[in-house]
Amino acid sequence: MSTSNTPSTSETDNLTDIGFSFSQEYILDKSHFAETFDQSVVINNSPKRYLKAIAFIVAGFLMTQTDVSPYLAYFFIGLGAVEGLQVRFNRAWWLMRQLISKSANNPVTLTISEQGIHSKSAYIDHLLKWTDIVRGKETEQGFLLTTEKLKHYVSKRCLNDAAIAFVQQKLN
Repeated sequence: MSTSNTPSTSETDNLTDIGFSFSQEYILDKSHFAETFDQSVVINNSPKRYLKAIAFIVAGFLMTQTDVSPYLAYFFIGLGAVEGLQVRFNRAWWLMRQLISKSANNPVTLTISEQGIHSKSAYIDHLLKWTDIVRGKETEQGFLLTTEKLKHYVSKRCLNDAAIAFVQQKLN
């Protein structure tokens, strides 16, 4: 099995009696996760993003001046430090979390049809119906699809021209 995101030989797209159908297998590797983050996350450069980290650290130092167990105070200080690192290194932090997940470096089969976008792997079987998408945005490298509660990203690098045109038509 291939370890890259290049299209495999199982790629199919056709217009039949049931409508459009496209299927592609790709690997959830670091480059895929990096593209997903870069295309879907809006970076907030405001100093306000450090408020929670500062609050934990201040609370921890204040606890050291009370009768509270010093372990709890140091826990809060450590929690504040970890939160500050998470804010500062947001992209790397997110990528690391994705790469240690069980779905990392495993194949996913993406199927686009009249029903919606179906993602299937050893760990997930999810159908995103076209009717569930409340907002769709085409980015430079893919499609950002928003439902009532979640955002989904579909990379163009695993789609052919017909599939890209079909998704564009469904989003308009």
